[in-house]
Amino acid sequence: MAASPGRQIVEESVGGVSFLRLPIAQYPEIAPPIINVSGQYPGANADVVASTVVTPLEQQINGVENMLYMESKCTNDGQLTLNVTFAVGTNVDTAQMLVQNRVALAEPKLPEEVKKLGVNTKKKSPSIIMCVNLI
Repeated sequence: MAASPGRQIVEESVGGVSFLRLPIAQYPEIAPPIINVSGQYPGANADVVASTVVTPLEQQINGVENMLYMESKCTNDGQLTLNVTFAVGTNVDTAQMLVQNRVALAEPKLPEEVKKLGVNTKKKSPSIIMCVNLI
């Protein structure tokens, strides 16, 4: 026996309200946390940035607890981006702190222009994997 259209609307509404009240802790962690390290070396091309800035950073950051891999990108306008990906379940705040500590250890090896502008370390959302579609 099929449910009446009125009853179906009520059931869908109750389901929608219940979904909004679920605590976030109930959602599983499915995307690995990423920490983004970025900086700028004005006047340098990609090769210079890679050899003088990215290499010392990668050497220090390599081996951070729960790190899976790193990905770096340098541009010819002196920009650098280094993404450090951690294992699923790693606390993103702890990961950011560990990476910041390693960046601080690498700073003495960086060019003065880079030190003046600073090297930023931020948490990054890898994608919109956590979006949930309701049908």
